[in-house]
Amino acid sequence: MAVVEVFGQSLSFLLVVVGTTLCIMEALAPGAHLIVLGVALLAAGLIGLFVPAAATPFVLAGLVLAFGLASLYLYRNYELYQGTGRGQTRDSEDLRGSRGYVTEEVTPREGRIKLQSGGFDSSYSARTISGTIPEGEDVVVVDPGGGNVVTVEAVDGLDDIDRELEQELTDAEGS
Repeated sequence: MAVVEVFGQSLSFLLVVVGTTLCIMEALAPGAHLIVLGVALLAAGLIGLFVPAAATPFVLAGLVLAFGLASLYLYRNYELYQGTGRGQTRDSEDLRGSRGYVTEEVTPREGRIKLQSGGFDSSYSARTISGTIPEGEDVVVVDPGGGNVVTVEAVDGLDDIDRELEQELTDAEGS
């Protein structure tokens, strides 16, 4: 069986080169845009190199499709590539209610915080509506803003349920 050649190289070798290039490009600019195709091309090319009988264009195309579907499935369902980022932000509105801590004192004019599960870069510029929040203090995002500047307030140690119960007690005492 004759080996299919493109540009003087075997098709399997070219698949390995293109797949490796896409994986390297993905490593330099992450975002999972190239990883599925890169893995599919790389895996199909390696099989074509080590199993010469599988080096026909139709078999390689089928392998690319199969490995592409398998890597897409693994990527989507098991988050092998992006880790356990189920709670990571999708847009700025998802930041509302997020908790973090102050890395540089937060005032109404300046400050920095680091959020838990805040996305790829969880460091944000922050402002407070009033007062000052010292470094190391826990905070919650009350207004995500829409850019990389969020409005925060200090966490008083209570969760949302405790705050509601406290509000109900206050309302009941006032009646």
